[in-house]
Amino acid sequence: MITVGLFGGSFNPPHVAHALVGLYALETQGLDELWLVPTWRHAFGKQLASYDDRIAMCELVAAALGPRARVSRVEETVARARGGESRTLYTLDHLAAAEPARQFRLLIGADILGETASWLGWDEVCRRAPPIVIGRGGVAAPPGATLSEVTMPAISSTELRRRLAAGEAVADLLPASVFRYIADRGLYRDSAKP
Repeated sequence: MITVGLFGGSFNPPHVAHALVGLYALETQGLDELWLVPTWRHAFGKQLASYDDRIAMCELVAAALGPRARVSRVEETVARARGGESRTLYTLDHLAAAEPARQFRLLIGADILGETASWLGWDEVCRRAPPIVIGRGGVAAPPGATLSEVTMPAISSTELRRRLAAGEAVADLLPASVFRYIADRGLYRDSAKP
């Protein structure tokens, strides 16, 4: 059985902490593969850069992580089949049917643990894809959470978008290829909205 780490998120934009999490998970968590899974639309209504731009930026991150990392458009497939709605539980349903030779683990940051009450079927998600929880600088995990021994830097896509919109320096917080992509496409310039 192939074990796949599903690293979902808005990736709006993907930054160096995302790349570090991916490398950490591949090298320490017994994963055969790592799939970056950009959200089709944010479940809680946050404004995002286009799906295709976020896919392209994630592909740049995956390329740097090597051949065991790739980007999956499964959220798009699921959302289109469900009238635009994509939730993690639906994604896992789809993957169980489409990829029976793979077992899945959900890769999440500790900051997500405070939001799980609003997830659809969180307990079932955990049963189907036992989470690997990565510590995040500046975020305290709820009592009883099992965290990795590694804490990733406190880098926020929200703060990066604000800084990009304001013309402030961000090059040391983004993979170089993602920084070039954002600059070439003029992303995040015209609005500081999250």
